[in-house]
Order: sequence, then structure tokens, then C-alpha cells
Amino acid sequence: MPRPTRSTSANPWGRSRARRRALIDRAAEAVGKNRSEFMLDAATREATAVLLDQRYFQLDSSTFKRFVAALDAPQADPSKLRKLLARKTPWEG
Repeated sequence: MPRPTRSTSANPWGRSRARRRALIDRAAEAVGKNRSEFMLDAATREATAVLLDQRYFQLDSSTFKRFVAALDAPQADPSKLRKLLARKTPWEG
């Protein structure tokens, strides 16, 4: 059975690897960074956005009132909450 060939349509930017690398290098140079620093910064921004997206939510007014009531209710074991609040967020390292 013949091996499938790699389609150029799989690349969302329609660029070869060399052209994408050149694009990244030009952008990195524009902000005074090398490729590694630029890519690490970009990856860090994206990782932060992904993690924040998992923490943001919207509630209608009725659900929000129940949510606030649950937050205002006394905690049975506040040590667990203290432990949670003492943890660093994923983007803090």
C-alpha cells in the first residue's frame, strides 16, 4: 500500500517550514529578540490564555446569586481553602 504524501493544505499558513522560520525570525528581530526568546514568549502568552480560558465563566443573575451565597457561606474546613489559595498559579511557575 502506498504511503500517503504530506499535503500542503495541512499547513494552515500555506508556508514551507523554511518560510515560517524566516517569518518568525523577522518578527523576533523586529522586537529585538532571538528566535528562541520570541517563541518562548509567544508560547508563554498562549499557555496563559489557555489556562485563563479554563478559569473564566459567565453566570446568569440567578446562578450568580447562588454562587455568591455559596462563597459567603461558612466553610466546614477552611484549611483546604487556605492550601488552595497558597498555591502558585500555573503561569507563575
